[in-house]
Formats: sequence, structure tokens, C-alpha cells
Amino acid sequence: MVLLSLVASHSDIDLETVAKISADASQVASVVLASASPVAGAITLATCNRYEIYCEVPQSEDVVAARSEVIAQIAASTGLSQDTISTALVSKTETEVIEHLFSVGAGLDSAVIGEREIAGQVRRALNEAQAAGTATGSLVRLFQAASRTAKDVGSRTSLGSRGLSVVSVALELATDLSRDPDWGPKNIVIFGTGAYAGATMSLLRERAAHNVSVFSASGRAEAFVATRGGTALDETTLEAALEQADVIIGCSGSDHRLMASDIASLDRASRPLVAIDLALTHDFDPELGALEGVELINLESVRMAAPEEQAQSLRQARSIVLDAAEAFAAEQRERAADAAIVALRKHTQRVLEAEVEKVRAQHGCTAAAEEVEFAMRRMMRQLLHVPTVRARELAAAGRAGDYIDALETLYGLEVELPAAPSVKNASRCPVTGTGSAGSAPEAGTISGQADLQRQAV
Repeated sequence: MVLLSLVASHSDIDLETVAKISADASQVASVVLASASPVAGAITLATCNRYEIYCEVPQSEDVVAARSEVIAQIAASTGLSQDTISTALVSKTETEVIEHLFSVGAGLDSAVIGEREIAGQVRRALNEAQAAGTATGSLVRLFQAASRTAKDVGSRTSLGSRGLSVVSVALELATDLSRDPDWGPKNIVIFGTGAYAGATMSLLRERAAHNVSVFSASGRAEAFVATRGGTALDETTLEAALEQADVIIGCSGSDHRLMASDIASLDRASRPLVAIDLALTHDFDPELGALEGVELINLESVRMAAPEEQAQSLRQARSIVLDAAEAFAAEQRERAADAAIVALRKHTQRVLEAEVEKVRAQHGCTAAAEEVEFAMRRMMRQLLHVPTVRARELAAAGRAGDYIDALETLYGLEVELPAAPSVKNASRCPVTGTGSAGSAPEAGTISGQADLQRQAV
């Protein structure tokens, strides 16, 4: 199986284009899997400054067709032309995919280097794909390894130790733009109830903000404030809250956009306002910043203001990411040899059992027959040892195909590489990707077969 990712992020294109590609593209993974494309599994990672889709295809020859199908489905969901999307999306395969995701999860590819939120977004992307049944075993292992790498970077370096994030940098900017740096008496209105809204509430509490109201166009404000504090707003109370607001923060990315004319029509008595728009698709009209007394902070402002982390910590973090990516890639290459090893063992086992039956038929269950059978089985284990070791060595070097070709040439074996099962249909363990905790490996799965044959060596 081959890994493929299509990436649109702030590192390569402007945020407006990222926002357009992200719009209504959340179901692309499911639609692509339901199509006639060669894509076996897919996971979508969408954040405030990136849209990425990670796919698994049977072989390298399928990459072009898979990419075309993903682009076609994104075009269908967003209304953008396929040429526009194709130009915006950067394609990565195999090791590039692994290194990129590990860097993303560790916050090394973020607008704010070392940010905390992205690791949680990587985990949520995996959880959502598992719930939707679009993640294969290989993709699950990839995303789990990315999460482990992010933890390693956090524990082994000082990168991100200050707790910097898109939200924290935005709030620091707001503090600098406010006449009074004290957040305690400020009237704050948050738009949205998602992950960024939750992170915003936590940071506002750290700043001793007491007067926080939350509006949700989807009606989830009551449930949100029930566990986090604050006052829930609805359509009837929103206008009054905006008239008294000192700070408004957009975290929803919904179709409910606050326009400049909405603020201009309010009776605010020249009260200054800081508007923080953290939504990729804009919760606030960009013209808001042109109003007198209004300061607008958006994601581009945050990116420009984000501090540079210490060079030594960044180098150390990148080294951890590269080492983890190479280890994961090596493990994946080794897995490619599992089917060939199992095929060879099944073949030799059939030959062995046939010869053992002949011995039993001729000599019965005598001590001599048992000694012959024991010797034959020991000899077979010894004969298989070197081919098994060589299979792993060749796989680690990316030459598993050579080993498979040799088996087909020498023994006439047809080694079939089974498609990785989706998590939805395979009842996989969410941590290890194997069968249920405490159960024996399933001989019918490639991972189970590999476990069994490893025990036999």
C-alpha cells in the first residue's frame, strides 16, 4: 500500500485560498471511498490554516488516479475549478507524507511554531475518520505515530513550553491594542462553540476575564457555557451584548458572518472595539477593521506577530520528527514483507505435512517416526530462517518487491497483498491497531499472520 497526501496550507498559499478549498469539503473522504477510485482509505485534517487529506492506495501506479478523484470531489463540493484546486494542493507520497504529518502534529509547520492545538486536531481527525469508517489500519498507525511524536517533541524539547498558540498570540495582540490591558472588566463576546472557542475560554480564564458571552448560530451556546462558564446568547440578546462589547472573538467559521454594517448600526457611543477573527472562512467582515474605533486581528495578523522559537529547540524538534518518521517508514517497509513470508511458510508447511503423513503411513506412531518428524520440522525452521531474515532486510531497504518476485519465480507462488481493512469493518483496537485487547492475533489478517510467523521463528 502507498501513502498519498494532498496539502493546502498557509506555508504554500494564502489563507483565502485555503478557506475556499476547505469550504464544504469535510465529506470528501467518504465520497472518494464510495467512488470507483483506487483510494482504500482517507483521513481529512482541516484546521484554521490548512486543509489536508491523507489517502492510502494499493500501489504507486494508482497515485495519479487517486489524486484526480480527490481533486474532482473537492471541486464538486466547493464549486471551485479542478485547475484551481490542483494548483493549490501539494502532493506528497510515502516518506514525504510521514515527515509532513509528524511535523504538522508537532507544531513545526504551524503559523505559531510549537502551538498546542494542532496535536489535538490531529487526534480528532483520526477519531472522526474512524467513526466514519474511512481510516485503514495503516492510516490509523500513521496518525497515532504522529501523536506520539508530538508528545516526544513536547517532553524532550523546550519548544512550545510557553504554551503559545494561535489563540494566545491573538489575545496578546488584543492586549497591546487595548487601552486597558486588564481583561477582568472587559465585555467579551465569543462566536462559536468548537475547539478554538474552548481554547479561547481557557485562556480568557487565565487572564481573569469574567464577563464572557457566547453566541452559536447552531444553538449550542447553552451546552457550551454549562461546562465552561459564561453567558449564552441567542439572536434576541446578541445585539445588546455587541453594543457593550470591548472584544469580540470569532471561532465558528459558520455562514453567520458579522458584517461591518452590523457594528456600524449599533449604539456603541464611540466605545473602542477589538475584533479577533480566528475563523479561516471569516466570522467577521474584513471591512470591520475600516470602521472608526475598531481594531481587527485575523489569522494573517497572528502569523505575522508569532514569535520565533529558539533555534536550538527547533533543530532538536526537527531531529526528533525526522528520526520518528524514518522509524515509522522502516516499520511500514518491513510490513510489506509479511505477506511474502506468510506465503512461503504456508507453502513449506504444506510440503512438510505431506511428507510427515507419508512417514506416519509407513511407520505408524512409533518413536522412530516421531524422531523423523521432529528432525524434519527442525530442519524446516532452519531452512526458513535465512529467507525470513532476508525478507525483512530487503523490505527495510524498500526492496520487498524483489523478494516477492523471487518467490514467484522460484516456487511459483502468487503472493497477494490484501487490502488494509477499514477501522469501521475490522473491529480494531484504537491504540495498537490489532485485535481486541487480550485476544490472540487473527490469522486471517496480515498483521495477525505476521505475529504468528514471528513467534515461529
